[in-house]
Amino acid sequence: MGFMLPSPINPREHARALMSQKENIEAELDAQFSILKVNNVDMTTPLVDREGFPRADVDVYAIRHARRRINELRNDYKAVMNEIETALQAVYDPSTVGSLPAASEEVAQHTSLTDSPESLLAFARVDGVAPSSPAAEAGLRREDLILKFGSLVRSSFTANSLQPLADLVSVNENREIQVIISRSEETMSLKLTPRKGWGGRGMLGCHIVPHES
Repeated sequence: MGFMLPSPINPREHARALMSQKENIEAELDAQFSILKVNNVDMTTPLVDREGFPRADVDVYAIRHARRRINELRNDYKAVMNEIETALQAVYDPSTVGSLPAASEEVAQHTSLTDSPESLLAFARVDGVAPSSPAAEAGLRREDLILKFGSLVRSSFTANSLQPLADLVSVNENREIQVIISRSEETMSLKLTPRKGWGGRGMLGCHIVPHES
């Protein structure tokens, strides 16, 4: 069974509820994977011996239940991640509400065909890039100006806060995000995949600061 969410009062509360749901799913996934770890098995380890009988050295029932639940949770996780991205779009760019299909990764992350890079304004600047980081692998360089980050454009931000960008990165771990930048008056599109465990801090490995044209 999937998780049920209460009807939200507004887009921001809806996004917060979804983020809470994401954390609950992650916590249960950890708990289910711990069952596999205790039994020294993974999702594909055989549970029968060479003669075809259930193994006596592991808790076969608990492992099968955990595997089944993990598969259910993975589906729930994928669905809630798509909903979060659409919800964040509604929070930071309300004008697009109704134009985005629910759970549409491609529409939410990639540049619309109607967007003209020449019409985009820079809202952030790359102030530093760590070697071997996701940002470095994507081709980002210091002093690059960010025109669009996934579905985010300059109008998605208020004051000097880049919180919408941080929120988008947090829900797109191991998922490709299209980034349009300006470098030496040349506009280009890069593909950035946030991820942990690359050897440094954060999921991007770069320092991004607000930019005022």
